[in-house]
Amino acid sequence: MMDVFAAFNADVATQSQWIQVWLNVLVGVLALSIPFSFVRVEARWTLLGLVAGAGGVMLLYSQFGYSRILGLGHVIAWTPLVVYLLARRASWQVESTWAGKWIVAAVAVLLVSLAFDYVDVIRWLLGERA
Repeated sequence: MMDVFAAFNADVATQSQWIQVWLNVLVGVLALSIPFSFVRVEARWTLLGLVAGAGGVMLLYSQFGYSRILGLGHVIAWTPLVVYLLARRASWQVESTWAGKWIVAAVAVLLVSLAFDYVDVIRWLLGERA
């Protein structure tokens, strides 16, 4: 399994700088679900979504290599997560808590990522395998 992670990281390292920065922002924001999970149920579900999304990407990577289909791992895990988070937006308490502010940031990065992921999966299904 460590070979898969090492190969994936090597492939990511060959990507454009903006992609690498974006992935660091995405992981950084979603990793904040760890401390917030002690106080917010939304953070616990986000942490589960992070683990499931990463696991899905690694599973797909082990089967298809670094290609557009990797977005499917995020689509499957993060679409229901975003729906859940948005359904709970009345309880976010954005103005009064750091956790509420974090949820807004998490939903924002999830939505941006999903936009890229849906486009990538559609392009892969249409035959663009690279």
